[in-house]
Amino acid sequence: MIHGGDTVSYIKEYDGDIIDYSSNINPLGPPEGLKDEMDRAYTELRAYPDIHYRELRRNVARYLGCDARDVIVGNGALDIISNVSLLFNRTVTFTPCFSEYIKRPAVYGKQVLKLGLDNNFRIDLKLLSDKLCSGDLLILGNPNNPTGLRIPGKTLIGIYEIVKQKHAFLLLDEAFFEFCPSDYDSIELLRGADNVCIIRAATKFFALPGIRLGYGCTSDVFAQSYRNIESPWSVNAYANAAGRYIFKDKDYINRTKRYIKDEREYLINELGRIGWMRVYKSEANFILLKLLKYDEDIVFDRLIHNGIMIRKASSFEGLDKTYIRIAVKGHESNEKLIGLMKELEQ
Repeated sequence: MIHGGDTVSYIKEYDGDIIDYSSNINPLGPPEGLKDEMDRAYTELRAYPDIHYRELRRNVARYLGCDARDVIVGNGALDIISNVSLLFNRTVTFTPCFSEYIKRPAVYGKQVLKLGLDNNFRIDLKLLSDKLCSGDLLILGNPNNPTGLRIPGKTLIGIYEIVKQKHAFLLLDEAFFEFCPSDYDSIELLRGADNVCIIRAATKFFALPGIRLGYGCTSDVFAQSYRNIESPWSVNAYANAAGRYIFKDKDYINRTKRYIKDEREYLINELGRIGWMRVYKSEANFILLKLLKYDEDIVFDRLIHNGIMIRKASSFEGLDKTYIRIAVKGHESNEKLIGLMKELEQ
């Protein structure tokens, strides 16, 4: 299982709907009023989208607090990661991480240097300084997937100073950033940097994986370089319409933040009482678990036969079969998961 969300492969394992804990999508679903906006956008399907995405970039700019000329958009965050990888000869990343940080550059024949996180799943700044070279692309998740840990603000500044000193480039993947505490904003923290691109997406927080809308804030110089190599019309009319609505729904945004915070704390506290696992701190909408008994296959099989699918974490380079990852879901589902985990303790 390279990516989560593949419940179709296991529909014969359980007579009913499978609760997908392998997929980290907002359990509240998309913003309620979005459907009306999609219905109104139906007629726009008869024409090509604006090839420069001017309206969408303005809406993203207002949401992120940057200039529209500094905004890039793509067919999901992965499309942007893939395109940026084309512009650099070598990519550096820290494992464990989202597998596409490694795969996308490799597909293009680029060199990939994989550095290990420390024992606490944190970035070693000295190691980064020793290994990063001029012209490198450094890709980091903030928060990181699968660890759920955000880069502390002071550490992020330290990373940027190394990137700047080495004449490298930082691509910060913040697909889960809105789920985190609001003690710092990386876009504000790194404002004015000309060798940084911060990307986010509608996929996770706004529960719109099918829209395929990714967006980012960078310098106007890099934004122009990006547009020179991106595919035309990669963002469709429905994604553009979503951009008119989702970023303005402040009630939905605030309600999601509160809900995820409460359910994340509930899961961490309850699972932390179970003796056969170690629960790692998380600032995202998913939690990494270390299995002190069993392995991922045993836990997966027990849970799938009870209607719950978790993520086996051995597919993440740097982790073995003693790790699993779970998403933060609705309270009733979380209660069921905790109950099943407690049964495994007996």
